Amino acid sequence: MPSPPWWKPASMSKTEPNRTEPNKTESNKTGTKRGAAKQRARAERRFSGIAVGQGVAIGQICTAHEAQFEISTRLIPVGGVNAELARLDRAVEQAKAQLFKLRQRIGLLPEDSQQEISPLIDTYQHMLGNSRLLRQVRERIEKSLECAESAMTAEAEAIAAGFHASLPNPEATSRAADEVREIARRVIRNLTGTPFRSFSNLPKGAILIIEELRPAEAALLNPGQIAGIITAEGGADGHTAVMLRALGIPSVLGAAGITSAAHKGDTVIVDGTAGKLILRPSSASLAGAKRAVAAYARERGRLAKLRGLKAETLDGEAVELQGNLELPLELPLLAQAGAAGIGLLRSEFIYMNRMHAPDEDEQAEVYRNVVEAMAGDPVTIRVLDWGGEKDISSLMPDAIQSGQIEQNPALGLRGIRMLLQHPEVLETQLAAILRAGAFGPVRILLPMITNAGEVREVREIYQRVVRRLRRRADPLPDRVPPLGVMIETPGAALAADALALEADFFSIGTNDLTMYTLAVDRAHTALAPLYDPLHPAVLRLVQFATEAALRMHMPVSVCGEMAANPRYTRLLLGLGLRSFSMNASALPRVKQVVRHSNINDCIRLARRVMEQPDIGRIRELIAGE
Repeated sequence: MPSPPWWKPASMSKTEPNRTEPNKTESNKTGTKRGAAKQRARAERRFSGIAVGQGVAIGQICTAHEAQFEISTRLIPVGGVNAELARLDRAVEQAKAQLFKLRQRIGLLPEDSQQEISPLIDTYQHMLGNSRLLRQVRERIEKSLECAESAMTAEAEAIAAGFHASLPNPEATSRAADEVREIARRVIRNLTGTPFRSFSNLPKGAILIIEELRPAEAALLNPGQIAGIITAEGGADGHTAVMLRALGIPSVLGAAGITSAAHKGDTVIVDGTAGKLILRPSSASLAGAKRAVAAYARERGRLAKLRGLKAETLDGEAVELQGNLELPLELPLLAQAGAAGIGLLRSEFIYMNRMHAPDEDEQAEVYRNVVEAMAGDPVTIRVLDWGGEKDISSLMPDAIQSGQIEQNPALGLRGIRMLLQHPEVLETQLAAILRAGAFGPVRILLPMITNAGEVREVREIYQRVVRRLRRRADPLPDRVPPLGVMIETPGAALAADALALEADFFSIGTNDLTMYTLAVDRAHTALAPLYDPLHPAVLRLVQFATEAALRMHMPVSVCGEMAANPRYTRLLLGLGLRSFSMNASALPRVKQVVRHSNINDCIRLARRVMEQPDIGRIRELIAGE
C-alpha cells in the first residue's frame, strides 16, 4: 500500500495517555489550563490554499508591509483641468521610469524568469501610452471634473468589469484585470506620493506571507532570497501566479486564515504542489517535508533534461507535443518547455479590451509575431470562438446589443455559426492568417463545427479570400494553409467520417466534448463529480473521431485537458493519437510518460478500457498503469 503524502497527519495512537491529572488544587488547575491554552496556540496547524508554485519549502515567516493610500473623490474647478492633466502626465512619466528600472532589475533574474516577466512589462508600458485607459481617464477629468486619482480608479474598475462580460474564460479575465488594476495603482501611488512595498530587506530563506501579492511585486522577488510565498488572496490564473511559477518559488495563494494565525518567526512548510501549509510543524512533519524537498529537486533535474530529448516511445514511435497559447505572454513558457509548435492558438485575446474590432493589418502583425517567435515550428490558429457565453463587445452587432439575448447560450450562436452569420469578421481574420503564413507554417482551425456543410461554406469564403489577396499581390505561403475542424460536440464526433472528407485535419477538444456529451457544466460546483472525460461515452466519441481521421490518413490531435494529464497519455496513445497540445507546464511530464511507454502496451490498455461500461473500473485501469 502506497504511503500517504508527507503532509497527511499521522494516525492518533489508540493508547494516547490522559493529559489531565485529577485531584489537583484550584491553582494547579488554573496553571494547567493556561499552559494548555499556550500549548494549543503554539501547536501545529494546517491550512489549504491554491497551489501555484511547484515544490516544497521550509522556512521562517516574514512579511512586508505596504503603505496605504486614500482615493480622493474631490472635484476640480473648471479652470483647473489643465493643471490636473499635467499632474496626471507627471505621474504617468514617473511610472514609465519605474518600469524602466524594473526591467533592469529583472535582468538579474534567471533567463526563464526574464522571458516570462518581460512581456508583461511590455504590456504595462503600452498601457502607459495612448491606451484606452489613459484616454478615458483624461476624458473623465475634462468632462466630469474628476480629480486624477478618482478618474483613474473609476476607469480601471469599469474596464475590469467589462472584461468579465467579454473575455472567454476566467483565466483571461483575471490576467487582463490584473494588468489594468496594477497600472492604475502604480499611477495613483505616484499621484499621492505613497511609497511602494519593498522586499529587499527580507532575510535569506524566509517564507513571505502577505494578504495579496501583485504582478509587479512578484517581479521584484529574488528566488535566491525568498524560499516560499503564502498569500491570503489570489488565484491560480492571474499574472502573479504565472510569475511565481516562472520564478520557481513554491507558493500557495488564497490560504484563508493563515495571516491571522501566523506570527513573525514561526516556522512554516509550504507545499506549492499540493496547496498545503503546515504552521509550526511537528518534528515528524518537518522530517517528511525535508524528504519532499529532496525528492522534488531530483524530479526537476530529470524533467529539465527532457527538454532537448525527442518525444518518442520506447519502441521508437514519434509523438508530437505542442502547446496551447491563450496570450503571447505565454510564448516563453512554451519555448522553455520544449513545445514542438502551437497546437491551439486561441485568437480571442486580439479582440479584447478594445472599442473596435482589430483590422486586417493589426491581426496580421500579431499573428506574424507569434509565427516568427516559433522559428519554423507550426502554429495552429483557431478562428474567433465568438458568441454564446463568449460575447465580445467590440464585435457585437446592433441587433444583438438591442436585446436578442439567448436563453441557452451554450446551445446558441457560437463559433462558426456566429462567424458564418457575419462573414466579414471571418474574412478579415482569414486574410490576416494567410498573410502571417508567409513567415512560417500555419494551420487554420474552425471551432464548433457540427456538420460538413459548415466546412464547405467556410472553404468557399477561404478560397475567395485567397484569390483576393493574390490579386493584391500580397506575400502568401507557397501552399495554402490547411483548414481543420474542432471535434468538440457529439454531433461532430459522430459525423467524423463525413467531416474527414471536407477537412484537412482534426483537433479533438475534450473539454467541450465532455461537457456536451454529459450535459454537465464543469464550472458548476455541485455537478463537478459528474464531469469526467473517462466516461465511456466520451471515450467512444474520441475513439470514433480518431479512427475516422486515421482511415483518411489525416492528422488528428487532442488539445483539451485530457492531453495535459499524464495519467491519460497511455490511453490516448493506445487509441491511436500521436499529437497532443497542452499548457506549457504539463508538457515535460507528458513527455516523460511518452518516453517510458510502449505502443503495444498502450494498445492493450486502450482495449481493456474500451471494453468497460463502468467508469469506476476505467479509473482503476488508468490508475494501475
